Amino acid sequence: MGIVTFKGNPVTLLGPEIKAGDKAPDFRVVDAALAPATLADFRGKVKIISAVPSLDTPVCDAETRRFNQEAAKLPGDVVVLTISLDLPFAQKRWCAAAGIDKVRTFSDYQDRSFAYAYGVLIKELKLLSRSVFVVDGNDMVRYVQHVKEVAKEPDYAPVLEAAVKAL
Repeated sequence: MGIVTFKGNPVTLLGPEIKAGDKAPDFRVVDAALAPATLADFRGKVKIISAVPSLDTPVCDAETRRFNQEAAKLPGDVVVLTISLDLPFAQKRWCAAAGIDKVRTFSDYQDRSFAYAYGVLIKELKLLSRSVFVVDGNDMVRYVQHVKEVAKEPDYAPVLEAAVKAL
């Protein structure tokens, strides 16, 4: 409790606190076609994993669009994954409408596998907190950012710097 707030009110995050230097926990999410995806599917790549409450909100929309722009400038060994509890069909519709073509979106609606493994499930709201993890090609966590106020965007510069350093 107290790591993050929602509209100024402290909220409780469920799961462990993941820190830089930890082995990245595995997870199981699904893509827009309901096909499963796990951390192992991206082994060998540097992963920027952006957890957001819902793509269909202004801040999550802005964040995902920004990461889509940044992803176009990053080397091919870096992937940007955005995970939310939105249904895969809603993610697919939103991505098509927003022109998202570099960020890969995944839904954790089935098991909350990512949410619990990475400690980002907001107990009070049953949504993911706004958090960003940089995981290297060997699945070691290199950077963690829990955005203090869920209704604010992350600080992009240190995320991108950590991803380039992890190459």
